[in-house]
Amino acid sequence: MRNLLFLSLALLLLSSKCSKGKQNPIPYVPFDINIDISLPSYNQLQGVGGWSYVVGGSKGIIVYRRGIDEFVAFDRHSPADPDGTCFLPLFPDNDNFLVLKDTCNNATFSLYDGSPISNSAFGLRQYAVQFNGSNIVRIYN
Repeated sequence: MRNLLFLSLALLLLSSKCSKGKQNPIPYVPFDINIDISLPSYNQLQGVGGWSYVVGGSKGIIVYRRGIDEFVAFDRHSPADPDGTCFLPLFPDNDNFLVLKDTCNNATFSLYDGSPISNSAFGLRQYAVQFNGSNIVRIYN
C-alpha cells in the first residue's frame, strides 16, 4: 500500500513538471461583457454558424454560435505570435470561415473549438460564455 502511495505521488509530481511552462502564451486580460444578439452589430449570431467580433481581450474577441444554445469565444491574438508583433489579429478564411488565419506566421486555428490546425503548438485563448436562452450572451474570464 505504501509503495502504491509513493508511486502515485511520484507520477503526480512528474506529470506536473511536464506541463509546467506549457501555458497558453496569450496574455490574460480580464474581461466580462454582455452582448445583445438582437442588436444589428451582433445579428450574425442569431443563427447557428454565425460569428461576430467583440471588442476586448488582447487583440479582440471572436464569438461563434456552434448550436442553438451553444456559443464559444476566442481571443483573436494568435498563439503563434505571443509577442503581438503582427498588427493583424486572427480573421476567418474567405474560403472556410471555420478556419481562423494568422497571415504573419502562416498559422491556422479552428473557430469551432480553438485548436491549432497548422504552425502553432497552442490553441486559442478561450473565454467562458453563458447564454440566457433569449438574446443575451455573457462573455467573461
